[in-house]
Amino acid sequence: MRITARATTVALLPALLFAAVGCGSTDTPATGKAPAPSGSAASGAPGTGTSAGTSTGAASGAPAAPKTGATKLERASLEQGDLPGYQISSQSNPNAPHGQPQADKKACQPLADAMGDKPDPAARESVNRGIGSQRQVGLAVAATVSSYSESDAKRLVSRLRQAITACGGGFSATIEKQTGSYKDVKAAEYKTGGDESVSWTTTAVAGDTSAQVHLVVVRQGGTVVRLTALNVAAAGQKAQVPQEVADKQLEKVKRAG
Repeated sequence: MRITARATTVALLPALLFAAVGCGSTDTPATGKAPAPSGSAASGAPGTGTSAGTSTGAASGAPAAPKTGATKLERASLEQGDLPGYQISSQSNPNAPHGQPQADKKACQPLADAMGDKPDPAARESVNRGIGSQRQVGLAVAATVSSYSESDAKRLVSRLRQAITACGGGFSATIEKQTGSYKDVKAAEYKTGGDESVSWTTTAVAGDTSAQVHLVVVRQGGTVVRLTALNVAAAGQKAQVPQEVADKQLEKVKRAG
Protein backbone atom coordinates (compact mmCIF):
# COMPACT_ATOMS: atom_id res chain seq x y z
CA MET A 1 0.00 0.00 0.00
CA ARG A 2 1.28 3.47 -0.83
CA ILE A 3 0.56 6.35 1.52
CA THR A 4 0.07 9.88 0.23
CA ALA A 5 -0.49 12.85 2.52
CA ARG A 6 -2.93 15.61 1.59
CA ALA A 7 -1.48 18.94 0.51
CA THR A 8 -2.88 20.74 3.54
CA THR A 9 -1.09 18.32 5.82
CA VAL A 10 2.12 19.00 3.90
CA ALA A 11 1.80 22.65 4.87
CA LEU A 12 1.29 21.75 8.52
CA LEU A 13 4.04 19.18 8.90
CA PRO A 14 6.96 20.01 6.61
CA ALA A 15 9.52 17.90 8.44
CA LEU A 16 7.29 14.88 8.70
CA LEU A 17 6.33 14.75 5.07
CA PHE A 18 9.60 13.39 3.79
CA ALA A 19 8.85 10.44 6.06
CA ALA A 20 5.20 10.13 5.09
CA VAL A 21 5.17 10.69 1.35
CA GLY A 22 6.62 7.86 -0.70
CA CYS A 23 7.49 5.56 2.19
CA GLY A 24 5.84 2.24 1.49
CA SER A 25 3.54 0.50 3.92
CA THR A 26 1.99 -2.93 3.98
CA ASP A 27 -1.33 -4.20 5.26
CA THR A 28 0.31 -7.23 6.87
CA PRO A 29 3.06 -7.36 9.49
CA ALA A 30 6.55 -7.30 8.02
CA THR A 31 8.76 -10.36 8.19
CA GLY A 32 12.41 -10.16 9.13
CA LYS A 33 13.19 -8.74 5.69
CA ALA A 34 12.08 -5.27 4.71
CA PRO A 35 10.45 -5.01 1.26
CA ALA A 36 12.34 -2.95 -1.28
CA PRO A 37 11.69 0.75 -0.58
CA SER A 38 9.53 2.72 -2.98
CA GLY A 39 9.20 6.40 -3.81
CA SER A 40 11.38 8.68 -1.72
CA ALA A 41 12.52 5.77 0.41
CA ALA A 42 14.16 4.24 -2.64
CA SER A 43 16.53 7.15 -3.16
CA GLY A 44 19.66 7.86 -1.18
CA ALA A 45 20.68 11.25 0.13
CA PRO A 46 21.18 13.84 -2.62
CA GLY A 47 24.66 13.71 -4.06
CA THR A 48 25.52 10.25 -2.77
CA GLY A 49 24.59 8.41 -5.95
CA THR A 50 23.42 5.47 -3.84
CA SER A 51 20.03 4.05 -2.92
CA ALA A 52 18.84 3.82 0.66
CA GLY A 53 17.39 0.42 -0.17
CA THR A 54 20.38 -1.18 -1.87
CA SER A 55 22.89 -1.60 0.93
CA THR A 56 23.65 -5.06 2.25
CA GLY A 57 22.04 -4.18 5.57
CA ALA A 58 18.80 -3.09 3.92
CA ALA A 59 18.53 -6.27 1.87
CA SER A 60 19.19 -8.61 4.78
CA GLY A 61 17.34 -6.76 7.53
CA ALA A 62 20.65 -6.41 9.40
CA PRO A 63 21.84 -2.97 10.54
CA ALA A 64 23.54 -1.00 7.79
CA ALA A 65 27.33 -0.77 7.93
CA PRO A 66 28.69 2.66 8.96
CA LYS A 67 29.46 4.86 5.96
CA THR A 68 33.12 5.56 5.30
CA GLY A 69 33.93 9.17 6.13
CA ALA A 70 30.52 9.78 7.73
CA THR A 71 30.24 12.57 10.27
CA LYS A 72 29.37 11.84 13.89
CA LEU A 73 25.75 12.89 13.31
CA GLU A 74 25.46 10.70 10.21
CA ARG A 75 26.77 7.74 12.21
CA ALA A 76 24.24 8.58 14.92
CA SER A 77 21.31 8.71 12.49
CA LEU A 78 19.08 5.80 11.52
CA GLU A 79 19.73 3.96 8.25
CA GLN A 80 17.71 1.47 6.22
CA GLY A 81 18.14 -1.93 7.90
CA ASP A 82 18.47 -0.54 11.43
CA LEU A 83 14.80 -1.21 12.24
CA PRO A 84 13.07 -4.35 10.90
CA GLY A 85 9.54 -3.52 9.78
CA TYR A 86 10.35 0.09 8.89
CA GLN A 87 11.55 1.87 5.77
CA ILE A 88 14.04 4.65 6.41
CA SER A 89 14.77 7.42 3.92
CA SER A 90 17.26 10.27 3.82
CA GLN A 91 15.53 11.84 0.81
CA SER A 92 13.51 14.99 1.49
CA ASN A 93 10.17 15.64 -0.19
CA PRO A 94 10.62 18.42 -2.79
CA ASN A 95 6.91 19.32 -2.54
CA ALA A 96 7.00 20.00 1.21
CA PRO A 97 7.71 23.46 2.62
CA HIS A 98 11.20 23.77 4.07
CA GLY A 99 12.73 25.92 6.78
CA GLN A 100 11.71 27.24 10.17
CA PRO A 101 8.00 27.92 10.83
CA GLN A 102 7.41 31.28 12.51
CA ALA A 103 5.00 31.22 15.46
CA ASP A 104 2.49 34.00 16.05
CA LYS A 105 3.42 33.98 19.75
CA LYS A 106 7.03 34.38 20.86
CA ALA A 107 6.55 31.96 23.76
CA CYS A 108 5.50 29.25 21.30
CA GLN A 109 8.45 29.58 18.89
CA PRO A 110 10.31 26.55 20.39
CA LEU A 111 7.27 24.40 19.52
CA ALA A 112 7.11 25.84 16.00
CA ASP A 113 10.83 25.13 15.55
CA ALA A 114 10.16 21.49 16.42
CA MET A 115 7.66 21.22 13.54
CA GLY A 116 10.06 22.37 10.82
CA ASP A 117 12.83 20.56 8.97
CA LYS A 118 15.39 23.06 10.28
CA PRO A 119 15.70 23.36 14.07
CA ASP A 120 16.44 26.57 15.95
CA PRO A 121 19.51 28.62 14.92
CA ALA A 122 21.57 27.32 17.87
CA ALA A 123 21.87 23.93 16.13
CA ARG A 124 25.32 23.51 14.58
CA GLU A 125 24.41 20.61 12.28
CA SER A 126 21.34 18.45 11.67
CA VAL A 127 20.60 15.17 9.89
CA ASN A 128 17.00 14.26 8.94
CA ARG A 129 15.43 10.87 8.36
CA GLY A 130 11.94 9.77 7.32
CA ILE A 131 10.60 6.51 8.76
CA GLY A 132 7.57 4.62 7.45
CA SER A 133 6.09 1.69 9.35
CA GLN A 134 5.33 -1.52 7.46
CA ARG A 135 3.48 -2.96 10.46
CA GLN A 136 1.07 -0.13 11.25
CA VAL A 137 -0.46 1.21 8.05
CA GLY A 138 0.09 4.94 7.66
CA LEU A 139 2.34 5.49 10.69
CA ALA A 140 5.14 7.89 9.76
CA VAL A 141 7.92 9.27 11.94
CA ALA A 142 10.38 12.08 11.23
CA ALA A 143 13.70 11.82 13.06
CA THR A 144 16.18 14.68 13.32
CA VAL A 145 19.54 14.46 15.10
CA SER A 146 21.17 17.84 15.81
CA SER A 147 24.39 18.94 17.49
CA TYR A 148 24.54 21.86 19.94
CA SER A 149 26.82 23.12 22.62
CA GLU A 150 25.71 21.30 25.76
CA SER A 151 24.49 24.54 27.35
CA ASP A 152 22.37 25.34 24.27
CA ALA A 153 20.97 21.80 24.23
CA LYS A 154 19.93 22.11 27.88
CA ARG A 155 18.38 25.50 27.18
CA LEU A 156 16.39 24.05 24.27
CA VAL A 157 14.77 21.36 26.42
CA SER A 158 14.00 23.92 29.13
CA ARG A 159 12.39 26.29 26.60
CA LEU A 160 10.27 23.46 25.19
CA ARG A 161 8.93 22.64 28.65
CA GLN A 162 8.07 26.29 29.22
CA ALA A 163 6.41 26.55 25.80
CA ILE A 164 4.21 23.50 26.40
CA THR A 165 2.92 25.14 29.58
CA ALA A 166 2.49 28.57 27.99
CA CYS A 167 0.90 27.40 24.72
CA GLY A 168 -1.65 24.84 25.86
CA GLY A 169 -4.40 26.91 24.23
CA GLY A 170 -2.68 26.68 20.87
CA PHE A 171 -0.76 28.85 18.42
CA SER A 172 -0.32 29.41 14.69
CA ALA A 173 2.82 29.05 12.59
CA THR A 174 3.69 30.18 9.07
CA ILE A 175 6.22 28.70 6.64
CA GLU A 176 6.63 29.72 2.99
CA LYS A 177 3.43 31.82 3.23
CA GLN A 178 1.41 28.80 4.42
CA THR A 179 -0.16 29.00 7.86
CA GLY A 180 -1.42 26.23 10.10
CA SER A 181 -2.58 26.17 13.69
CA TYR A 182 -1.69 23.83 16.53
CA LYS A 183 -4.35 23.21 19.16
CA ASP A 184 -4.54 21.33 22.46
CA VAL A 185 -0.82 21.30 23.21
CA LYS A 186 -0.37 18.85 26.09
CA ALA A 187 2.61 17.29 27.85
CA ALA A 188 2.70 13.51 27.34
CA GLU A 189 4.33 10.74 29.34
CA TYR A 190 7.02 8.92 27.37
CA LYS A 191 9.89 6.80 28.68
CA THR A 192 13.18 7.04 26.87
CA GLY A 193 16.91 7.12 27.52
CA GLY A 194 19.17 10.14 27.33
CA ASP A 195 20.07 12.79 29.87
CA GLU A 196 16.63 14.41 29.73
CA SER A 197 13.58 14.44 27.49
CA VAL A 198 10.27 16.16 26.86
CA SER A 199 7.20 14.84 25.05
CA TRP A 200 3.93 16.42 23.95
CA THR A 201 0.93 16.00 21.70
CA THR A 202 -0.95 18.53 19.59
CA THR A 203 -3.61 18.72 16.89
CA ALA A 204 -2.40 20.38 13.69
CA VAL A 205 -5.18 22.13 11.75
CA ALA A 206 -5.29 23.70 8.27
CA GLY A 207 -8.66 24.44 6.71
CA ASP A 208 -10.89 21.41 7.21
CA THR A 209 -7.94 19.05 7.74
CA SER A 210 -6.55 18.10 11.14
CA ALA A 211 -3.85 15.68 12.28
CA GLN A 212 -2.99 14.25 15.68
CA VAL A 213 0.75 14.64 16.24
CA HIS A 214 3.11 13.26 18.90
CA LEU A 215 6.59 14.71 19.45
CA VAL A 216 9.51 13.56 21.58
CA VAL A 217 12.73 15.53 22.10
CA VAL A 218 15.67 13.87 23.86
CA ARG A 219 19.00 15.38 24.91
CA GLN A 220 22.17 13.29 25.21
CA GLY A 221 25.00 15.64 26.10
CA GLY A 222 25.09 18.21 23.29
CA THR A 223 23.14 16.01 20.87
CA VAL A 224 19.39 16.50 20.54
CA VAL A 225 17.05 13.94 18.96
CA ARG A 226 13.65 15.11 17.71
CA LEU A 227 10.98 12.52 16.79
CA THR A 228 7.60 13.44 15.30
CA ALA A 229 4.83 10.93 14.55
CA LEU A 230 1.41 10.91 12.90
CA ASN A 231 -0.76 8.52 10.93
CA VAL A 232 -0.90 9.79 7.33
CA ALA A 233 -3.57 7.23 6.39
CA ALA A 234 -5.89 8.40 9.18
CA ALA A 235 -4.59 11.76 10.39
CA GLY A 236 -7.36 12.05 12.98
CA GLN A 237 -6.16 8.95 14.80
CA LYS A 238 -3.91 9.32 17.82
CA ALA A 239 -0.29 8.51 16.94
CA GLN A 240 2.71 7.77 19.12
CA VAL A 241 6.41 7.54 18.39
CA PRO A 242 7.11 3.77 18.50
CA GLN A 243 9.26 2.83 21.48
CA GLU A 244 11.60 0.74 19.33
CA VAL A 245 12.27 3.74 17.07
CA ALA A 246 13.18 5.99 20.00
CA ASP A 247 15.29 3.28 21.64
CA LYS A 248 17.23 2.48 18.47
CA GLN A 249 17.83 6.14 17.71
CA LEU A 250 19.20 6.80 21.20
CA GLU A 251 21.32 3.65 21.00
CA LYS A 252 22.96 4.96 17.83
CA VAL A 253 23.52 8.41 19.35
CA LYS A 254 25.28 6.90 22.35
CA ARG A 255 27.34 4.56 20.18
CA ALA A 256 28.49 7.44 17.95
CA GLY A 257 29.95 9.11 21.05
